[in-house]
Amino acid sequence: MRAASLFLREIRLEHTLFALPFAYVGAVFAAHGLPSLAAVLWITLAVLGARTAAMAANRYFDRDIDARTPRTARRALATGELDPRVMLGAIVVGLMLLLVAAWQLNPLCVELLPIAAAGVLLYPLCKRFTWMVHIVLGAVDGLAPLGAYIGIAGRVDATGIALFAAVTLWVAGFDILYALMDLSADRENGVNSMPVRFGEKSARPAAIAMHVGMFALLAVAGRIGGLASTWYLAGLLATLLLIAYELRLLRTSENIFVLNERVFSANMTFSVLFLVTVAIGFGLRA
Repeated sequence: MRAASLFLREIRLEHTLFALPFAYVGAVFAAHGLPSLAAVLWITLAVLGARTAAMAANRYFDRDIDARTPRTARRALATGELDPRVMLGAIVVGLMLLLVAAWQLNPLCVELLPIAAAGVLLYPLCKRFTWMVHIVLGAVDGLAPLGAYIGIAGRVDATGIALFAAVTLWVAGFDILYALMDLSADRENGVNSMPVRFGEKSARPAAIAMHVGMFALLAVAGRIGGLASTWYLAGLLATLLLIAYELRLLRTSENIFVLNERVFSANMTFSVLFLVTVAIGFGLRA
């Protein structure tokens, strides 16, 4: 029971809820309404499997770096409380769950699965080589709406790509702010990030710029995806309000840890609101 508790704490399954809303957005866009319950189930399991494998890989490959970083030094692998083999097993199980879910959706999902698996496994290593690690993480998360879109539509097209690019910039934006919490330790440990490469003053506006890019790409997705309704405009307005709120936080929050907590909560709320506006915008058609 102790090992299971530590594992769940490390994987943070509750944060899967962060990735799910935009996966559902991709499915609703592809279906032009509500997809079937079976499709929703397999998409949910695919996201759960992918995120479990990704978090396990991140914890496994970063355990030495985590041990040298004050914020993460108490993680179970860093302290030795949890056997690293547990995370290796979680990677295998997570990828198997992703494979089964992809198989249930359509053959194209299975054919493209190696790309997703490579992203999940290689992301943790990228911080050792490039400050563009935030874009890599964003792209891995962007595969959730793209994969869900392909799972329903059975094809890759401009709408799915626009959603993928939007989520890539969305996640990369707040991951840049997240990296500010470990700025000093990352410099000492040789970890690459945009704050390390360009400094904190450059990283903050870069995060906002990426979220402005997300807004533009979501507008494009609505245009080419056949969703030009008042409700979708409300979703785009929510995006602008999120950006305005983040700008305010960047001006007023002196504690970087408090800043990130508030940014995370705001983005979690935004993703759910955006899903609602997309679903209602398509008229909740089954």
